[in-house]
Amino acid sequence: MNNTSVVVKPFTLELKGVRPYMFTSMFVAFAIGLPVLAHLAGAPVRYLLPMHWTIILAGLVYGKKGGALSGFVAPSLSFMISGMPYLAMLLPMTIELTAYGFIAGYMRENLKLNSFAAIVIALIAGRILFLLTVLISGSFAGNFPDYTYNALMPGVFAVLGQIVILPFAAKWIIAKERE
Repeated sequence: MNNTSVVVKPFTLELKGVRPYMFTSMFVAFAIGLPVLAHLAGAPVRYLLPMHWTIILAGLVYGKKGGALSGFVAPSLSFMISGMPYLAMLLPMTIELTAYGFIAGYMRENLKLNSFAAIVIALIAGRILFLLTVLISGSFAGNFPDYTYNALMPGVFAVLGQIVILPFAAKWIIAKERE
């Protein structure tokens, strides 16, 4: 009888020690820097959703804690540094991005879902929380259905890109960190 045990690697990296927190800080820095670069280049940030990419990636790589931490910190720091997002959108975006990071990480870390499914679930839940926060706080202009359409539709291609690209990016980062 063979008593060899199989070592199963966790789906995400552990958020313990200096190096993981440095990398999580890097995700936050990219979440702040990429929108600034997009604005400077005249690129349509509503279409690119640059903060979303790095926060979801943080969740896929460092699990629910790393994703939630990145999503919670990035909007406020970005606002303090660049004035973006606008103050009216700070709370909805903070809730949305925290949800993206936490849920993507939770789906991978705890439920062991594949990255593609984790991203889809995180995106749907985060967008719902964003819209609920906007609705409750009244931080929208015009009627809510029009606002919802205008808030969600420009980023559709970025969302599709996140679903397709981020799982491979997370897999690569995790593999490199485990080397």
